[in-house]
Amino acid sequence: MRAFLALALLAGLEATAQAPAAQPQPSATIGNQAQIHAPDPNRRWPDRETYVYEAEWKIWTAGVATLRLEPGPNGTRQVIGTADSAGFVSLLYTVRDRFQSSFDPRTFCSTHLSKHTEEGFRRRDTNITFDYGRGKAVLEEKNLKTNETKRVENDLPSCATDVLSGVYYLGSLPLQPGARYSLPLNDGAKTQIVDVAVEAREQVKVPAGIFPTIRVQPASSTGMLKDRGKVWIWYSDDASRIPVQMRARMFWGTLTFRLKRIERPQAK
Repeated sequence: MRAFLALALLAGLEATAQAPAAQPQPSATIGNQAQIHAPDPNRRWPDRETYVYEAEWKIWTAGVATLRLEPGPNGTRQVIGTADSAGFVSLLYTVRDRFQSSFDPRTFCSTHLSKHTEEGFRRRDTNITFDYGRGKAVLEEKNLKTNETKRVENDLPSCATDVLSGVYYLGSLPLQPGARYSLPLNDGAKTQIVDVAVEAREQVKVPAGIFPTIRVQPASSTGMLKDRGKVWIWYSDDASRIPVQMRARMFWGTLTFRLKRIERPQAK
């Protein structure tokens, strides 16, 4: 169910946060291979819009996931995500996860990521701080069942995104079929280099309606996705770049998130 926890974006990379500390890798090497592009200064942020998704695994409804962007402290933007299993899938493997990431809207560099994960018998609180001054991603985690704690530091490039903010970052790029991008993504462990291919335009039908979309495939040569699965995201083919559909095809099956509705703040 790891893809469910990562909201289908680079599902296997989320698992690297649970791995042992990696050998240090020079930040300069990471920075030369991939980069985060700053957003248009006139970009309109979809603040307080909540995207609600229904998740399907094989023939069953797997659960519900949400994504919301809102202003954060000190001029940051916060992405808040939830993942809850439901129905038959919940009987097999219960998921009750809460995520929150922060990034600098001037640069799209992630600054913090927190996770409260309840997955089967696992219960963990995880906090990741992106310390660009020291070039370190600092992971602090507590096992809520055993009270065991750990603290891990890994090298960090001058700017990186995370598995949650990365959904919005990819949507901010000029997505034209045939284009390719490479970006650094960190989830508390060794920074992963993610290659993104903009594949094609296509029309997609989801519970929220029919959308013209652009299909994007992120991939990595390391982590759980290597030789074990594929991930796609369909963004609306307009200025909003709403993630309309997300799909993870892993060794245990295919998990698909379809946009069910968009909840917008009511005008005062």
